[in-house]
Amino acid sequence: MDPRENVIQAWYMDDSDEDQRLPHHRDPKEFVSLDKLTELGVLSWCLDADKYETDEELKKIREKRGYSYMDICEVCPEKLPNYEAKIKNFFEEHLHTDEEIRYCVEGSGYFDMRDENDHWIRVAMKKGGMIVLPAGIYHRFTLDTDNYIKAMRLFVGEPVWTPYNRPHDDLPARKEYIDAFVKKEVANQAVEAL
Repeated sequence: MDPRENVIQAWYMDDSDEDQRLPHHRDPKEFVSLDKLTELGVLSWCLDADKYETDEELKKIREKRGYSYMDICEVCPEKLPNYEAKIKNFFEEHLHTDEEIRYCVEGSGYFDMRDENDHWIRVAMKKGGMIVLPAGIYHRFTLDTDNYIKAMRLFVGEPVWTPYNRPHDDLPARKEYIDAFVKKEVANQAVEAL
């Protein structure tokens, strides 16, 4: 078994308007492989979160990918000012013009992203999971019912926090994402259907 599967799982979401912190599995459940996430440009790792401050593997990833800036963010009612407003804001569908890199060092949460057919995939991440969402992918974040995550945020250079709520298909980052991942996936599906 891939060790990443211990800390990262993904599935297609239902269309329910119930609490966003619930799993929202389809019936029957439709899991998504880590390979499928990679095809959508989403990278992932399983790291030792107990030693995140001194982890040589994390250091190698940071050096290889140029992640020069790092901070720690705790998302929970007790530690995040304006918690309810922020959680609502994080759950608005948006994209960024840079990668979004998150490493869960405690707790858990959900990153939702769109596949090539515009369906929601929910990615559940817990302690030790690290993901990179590519620039231009539509996504959102929410906590699960445990209401707590402590995450490391990584950036190339100075941090840029700007979310562009959907629709922002005119941005170069979105067009580059479509060309690199969505068009390729749609073409592969057409070939497989022959």
